[in-house]
Amino acid sequence: MSTLTVSTSKMHHGVWEGILDSPSGPPPELQVTWHGDVVAGVTLAEDADSTWRLRVPIPVEAISDGVQTFLVVERGKSTALTSFALCAGEPLAEDLRAEVALLRAELDMLKRAFRRHCGETGAD
Repeated sequence: MSTLTVSTSKMHHGVWEGILDSPSGPPPELQVTWHGDVVAGVTLAEDADSTWRLRVPIPVEAISDGVQTFLVVERGKSTALTSFALCAGEPLAEDLRAEVALLRAELDMLKRAFRRHCGETGAD
């Protein structure tokens, strides 16, 4: 289980920002994924003692109708630290579609991790 926690700070000018609390030491290696692809341009800057500012530029191709879900994970691990969603287009009748999109994104991440594990251990 990770000792890292991420809380949403804001989204402004196409950049999502979060606050990462972590034990002292070097900055953790994080990656942000959208539809299974790693988002480019993610930065992590020291904000205060044991606190880091995470900045995620929203890819232009992610700005489209529907719910676009982004997952923040520690590199090499399969558990999401947090997620955020971008909703555009037709207003959502319920938040249920956003939750389903998050579940799909997390399931895809778990499937990739399981397949990688099976490939590494030689299991079929």
